[in-house]
Amino acid sequence: MRSPDGPGREAFPDGFLWGVATAAYQIEGAAHEDGKGPSVWDTFSHEPGRVRGGDTGDTACDSYHRLDEDLALLSRMGVGAYRFSVSWPRIQPDGQGVANQAGLDYYSRLIDGLLERGIAPAVTLYHWDLPQALQDKGGWTTREIADRFAEYAEIVVTALGDRAKRWITINEPWVIANLGYRTGQHAPGITDSQQASDANHHLLLAHGRATQAIRAARSDAGEVGITLNLSPRRRPVGGRAGGGDRC
Repeated sequence: MRSPDGPGREAFPDGFLWGVATAAYQIEGAAHEDGKGPSVWDTFSHEPGRVRGGDTGDTACDSYHRLDEDLALLSRMGVGAYRFSVSWPRIQPDGQGVANQAGLDYYSRLIDGLLERGIAPAVTLYHWDLPQALQDKGGWTTREIADRFAEYAEIVVTALGDRAKRWITINEPWVIANLGYRTGQHAPGITDSQQASDANHHLLLAHGRATQAIRAARSDAGEVGITLNLSPRRRPVGGRAGGGDRC
């Protein structure tokens, strides 16, 4: 797909991949089905006053049960790619140990359905839904979690990496650390600057460990990256060098 020609318009380069994206907790529902364990967002959203309107992800868009309908929607939209996230506690209910096969089977069906429709899957391994069992041990403030995340990444890429060739380790680590552990606006709702700093470090360490695990597990894994939340900065007309930047 290319943008229309005309004054002031630029064409996207050949090979530019258009797609849409979701996150597991935002759409799947089935919060307690087929062996899935609780995540920090399951816990957080059920605490009174944490989420506007008392909304939870218990049902959400019910994509877990309406997979075929959602695949049909993607097909009708004509997208070239679909970025989705895997729910860690759906694969490892306690954040470690043997994989829950029902969880892997769900994402396998999703990927097969995408490929049948000519849609490229892009898999995010972590979009904020940490297994509650790991948070009970300190969550992202502990160094050990980087190894747990690498083990989880290896499980997922081993099961799905024969078909999925685009991998994102972690979605927006800055948000996880600062809104989850510094301001408490997001799960797990902690307000501690030291814990936020520790979480920042361990999230990036986990990205590195997971990247190594993915490439070691499958030489054909494809592209591996991380999603960062970036904000543009523009200098006002007449602004001085070294100051005056604004968003």
